[in-house]
Amino acid sequence: MLEFAGLGPGPFCGMLLADLGADVVRVDRRGSRGGLIGALGGPSLLDRGKRSIALDLKDGADLAVVRALAARADVLLEGFRPGVMERLGLGPDQLLAAHPALVYGRMTGWGQTGPLSPTAGHDIGYIALTGALGATGRPDQRPAPPVNLLGDFGGGGMFLALGALAALLHARATGEGQVVDAAIVDGTAVLSTMLHGMLSTGAWTDRRGVNLLDTGAPFYDVYRCADGQFLAVGALEEQFYAALLDGLGLADDATLPDRADPAAWPALRGRFTERFAERTRAQWWAVFAGTDACVAPVLSLTEAPVDPHNRARGVFTEVDGVVQPAVAPRFSATPGTVGAVPRVGQHDAEIRAELGL
Repeated sequence: MLEFAGLGPGPFCGMLLADLGADVVRVDRRGSRGGLIGALGGPSLLDRGKRSIALDLKDGADLAVVRALAARADVLLEGFRPGVMERLGLGPDQLLAAHPALVYGRMTGWGQTGPLSPTAGHDIGYIALTGALGATGRPDQRPAPPVNLLGDFGGGGMFLALGALAALLHARATGEGQVVDAAIVDGTAVLSTMLHGMLSTGAWTDRRGVNLLDTGAPFYDVYRCADGQFLAVGALEEQFYAALLDGLGLADDATLPDRADPAAWPALRGRFTERFAERTRAQWWAVFAGTDACVAPVLSLTEAPVDPHNRARGVFTEVDGVVQPAVAPRFSATPGTVGAVPRVGQHDAEIRAELGL
């Protein structure tokens, strides 16, 4: 796989595929420090498991190296604005003519077409335009951006990986490559498919913070504990709600508001708020751990790797002294591996030798 170095979703896609065993060759800009993260002084974990060759795409000799790499690649991944690769002579028409089975993956925010396609953007703008950002947060507050997980990685890199693998299956079966146009606006919109279905039936209201899954329901919300830490509650089904009430000591409370009545939700939330504030997060977790109440502690990024469940499953791993998420999903016959982050240009000689240069 041939990946042109970029930001966020493109490298994330390459990381996913490298984790699962793909030989990903990353084309870095000669003289760069490894993109945004490298410029900030640290290695980007999105580049783990890849090999790096440093090239100048405005240099004729280096462009010949890129074409040689593309000629032997199964998949190409690029995240430039529309038209950039074509101006370099590396567009899909040129490369597919030389290598008809090539899967040409294109990662952008707005897509290859549409009035916004040539303009700059970031995750927050893409998810704003799809309605996803407007659906997050409390009803009386501003929308809350879920960092850049929803757009860049969920709606972007994951969809590019899925599209590249689907196109690769097609190419293996037919010998015919194609272009995969992965736009963050497209992918994020697809992630909201269930909400649109509920909206059409009246099961969802087009206002944030008043619905079943957006903190509107008091039994699907986050609560502050006595120590200032938080618990997440997701007791949607009746049997799980019963387990929640049992853990809270409210199972036999006849004065508890009716959860089936949305008009009673504010009062019910008030009761839960008061109850959770009586104990620390650890004390409540001691009550709910191992039950079907669908309660979990809200952990920080540094707490998550040492959680007993995460440790038992190996959800996180440590490579070169850096704690990071392990490979997902898991395979019984071909398990993935977390590789090291390469230096810019680390594999120049090795890759050139493979090309006979």
